[in-house]
Amino acid sequence: MEPYTPARRVLVAKPRGYCAGVDRAVEAVEKALDQYGAPIYVRKQIVHNTHVVRTLEARGAIFVEETEEVPEGAIVVFSAHGVAPSVHDEAATRQLRTIDATCPLVTKVHNEAKRFAAKDYDILLIGHEGHEEVEGTAGEAPEHIQLVDGLDGVDQVSVRDPNRVVWLSQTTLSVDETTETVSRLRERFPNLIDPPSDDICYATSNRQAAVKQIAAESQLVIVVGSGNSSNSKRLVEVAKDYGAAASYLVDDASFIQDEWLDGVGTVGVTSGASVPEELVDGVLRRLAEHGFTDVEEVETVKESMRFALPHELRRDLRASSAS
Repeated sequence: MEPYTPARRVLVAKPRGYCAGVDRAVEAVEKALDQYGAPIYVRKQIVHNTHVVRTLEARGAIFVEETEEVPEGAIVVFSAHGVAPSVHDEAATRQLRTIDATCPLVTKVHNEAKRFAAKDYDILLIGHEGHEEVEGTAGEAPEHIQLVDGLDGVDQVSVRDPNRVVWLSQTTLSVDETTETVSRLRERFPNLIDPPSDDICYATSNRQAAVKQIAAESQLVIVVGSGNSSNSKRLVEVAKDYGAAASYLVDDASFIQDEWLDGVGTVGVTSGASVPEELVDGVLRRLAEHGFTDVEEVETVKESMRFALPHELRRDLRASSAS
């Protein structure tokens, strides 16, 4: 008797891949290279994706860890994750020309931190220790902000006045896990204040909702994204929580192992918010080589968000086009 071979299909989540903030940040570096010529310096990875960074390096972008590595007077782009005020100060001291590609949704959280700090609130920032976004937000009001790194961090929180406490969050967290952390914090601080609007960005929420839908029908979910991408790693966790027997994070198709596909009938595919679509296409081609040729896109919500380029860059581009 022939061994049973399940029908092989792929469910592709939509929305996936680039969000408006990532698109803006990557385009900012590309336009800066066009406008000013190489090299253009970028503090940290412009977005957390290995492929994007290598592509921009090939065009003449130089990625550095700190502004002190940038030659005085040169152009430096700040990444989509945002920076602390001290980084702006360092750049000014070195007379650097800055292009701030911070995602506007991260800037919103920075502004919330400044506003609540000015009112002398204790601010509980839910996020992952060491993440660039968290460091940038915390730098806005270090004397008022405490990091809460998931449920394990709740018991370590100490506040001056339990009636003057607000929570904020990193924009790329698990929606479900953050809700649980806030609930635990509220058990300790019943008068805990919510931010004026949800800090977890629309793209993070939408991509998690989409992967939940395909995970329920998939034995395996492949998430395209780099290992330092918080939102991509959250997609792997959400896929497992919502029904997928296995889920793996891959930088590109070359990371897929053949044994993952043994006995699998349905593979779900999605990608983090800093992943170009060409990497997803590569994964689909790799799956097709293994017989997964029935591909269905599963759309949960339409996205139309766009952000304007950083104002410093727009100003120079306008001046060039007018001359």
